[in-house]
Amino acid sequence: MKLADFPEDIRPHLLPEATGEMVYRCLECQAEYDLSELLYTCPRCRGLFLLVDRAEDRLRQYPGGFWQRLFDYRKMLNLPALKGIFLYYELIAPVIPLEDIVYLGEGHTPQVKANEQLMSEVGVPFYYKNDGQNPSASFKDRGMAAALSYLHYLVRRRGAGRILAICASTGDTSAAAALYSAYLGDKIASAVLLPHGKVTPQQLSQPLGSGACVLEIPGVFDDCMKIVEILADNYKVALLNSKNSWRIRGQESYAFEIAQWFDYDLKNKAVVVPIGNAGNITAIMQGFLRFHDLGIIAALPRIIGVQSRHANPVFRYYQERDQHRRVFVPVAVRPSVAQAAMIGNPVSMPRVIRLVEEYTAKAGEGSVAVVEVSEQEIMDAMLLANRHGHIACTQGGESLAGLKAAVRAKLLDPGETAILDATAHHLKFIGFQQMYFEDSFPPEFEVTPRPQYQNHPRLLTTDKEDPQERLADLAARIAQLLNLTPK
Repeated sequence: MKLADFPEDIRPHLLPEATGEMVYRCLECQAEYDLSELLYTCPRCRGLFLLVDRAEDRLRQYPGGFWQRLFDYRKMLNLPALKGIFLYYELIAPVIPLEDIVYLGEGHTPQVKANEQLMSEVGVPFYYKNDGQNPSASFKDRGMAAALSYLHYLVRRRGAGRILAICASTGDTSAAAALYSAYLGDKIASAVLLPHGKVTPQQLSQPLGSGACVLEIPGVFDDCMKIVEILADNYKVALLNSKNSWRIRGQESYAFEIAQWFDYDLKNKAVVVPIGNAGNITAIMQGFLRFHDLGIIAALPRIIGVQSRHANPVFRYYQERDQHRRVFVPVAVRPSVAQAAMIGNPVSMPRVIRLVEEYTAKAGEGSVAVVEVSEQEIMDAMLLANRHGHIACTQGGESLAGLKAAVRAKLLDPGETAILDATAHHLKFIGFQQMYFEDSFPPEFEVTPRPQYQNHPRLLTTDKEDPQERLADLAARIAQLLNLTPK
């Protein structure tokens, strides 16, 4: 749609100028720092940052209805810099000029409504939001689009020179970081640290294919994360894990898209999301809070975080009802099919605590909950979903298992509709499905296949030698096997 065809009152706002005044603000001591530095924790107190636009009050001069119309009309623009997560430019990256924005097709992933049979089995209506349909096949592309656009801006506008981007990963982060770094060519070099033997072959292939320097480290993700933190503290590198506040900023778009999908009416909605390193759940809460603050949405949806029993530090923290007695204690993780969520010491835990308090204060008690599920429930739920037309990964299975747990615990009100986060594409975790079908899970996973979810190819043979007779015999065998009715 051409600019001249848009309504007159919207036209001047469609192509925004870089007018924000963004800074890093420490969650602990409230100190602020300029964006020109590659910072991830506060130099003064080591607290985590949130990105803050000190000029955000300028957005409040317009009512919520204006922003609804602007975002809806902006979807009709054929301009890559304002596609995907940057459709919400004023809330994502208002300091980055449009020409520095990196867009690879991320964002605006579909919401697929569960069919009647599946909804009946689960007990509530729900949708899957398929973030596996992002370019690198996971939700991490949202944050990387923002983080790499910022690095592109630093290189082009601030003369930062060639930058080394580095991350620790269980698979999805490395794939996204390597992909977006590769797009920027020789401006950005990419290195990723992976826990040896704990990343699926499909996920390992992605950063290798994008040309990243891939380093495997003995241990688990938390060990890789500690090494990356040491490097970021002592060397000039761009850390691309969820400590990077640009990552969180980009992932807020998940919340914006859900609101837009429902025409900004989020009453009686619940969003179910795996917790993992806690970056995504904090971004989603922050996104809804910011939309609510600007009057774009009138109601805040319920947030339900999910953790496996094999990696459940956030669930354990919120088991203590008295918030004054809560103490966060990291856990030693056990093997999990939800590999991206197999994190015992989430780096974004301080953000979780802060944002849960703020969200609960505005949306009321019970507006945020954390549930725990078993590995068996995760695998069964993934296969159940995919038997009904979805492409859920193991983390998507974790979301569905979490929804079922929330229904059992009566955490949802009657009439609520849930939106489940399928964080990655099913094919990234196809090895776990194969282990389920073959009953080859190691004991430590605590998964026993249920026959109704197993599936195997069946080889058909014939002893006929004549080619035509062979085909006719095989067709007859198939007709008998499938109980076909003759014409």
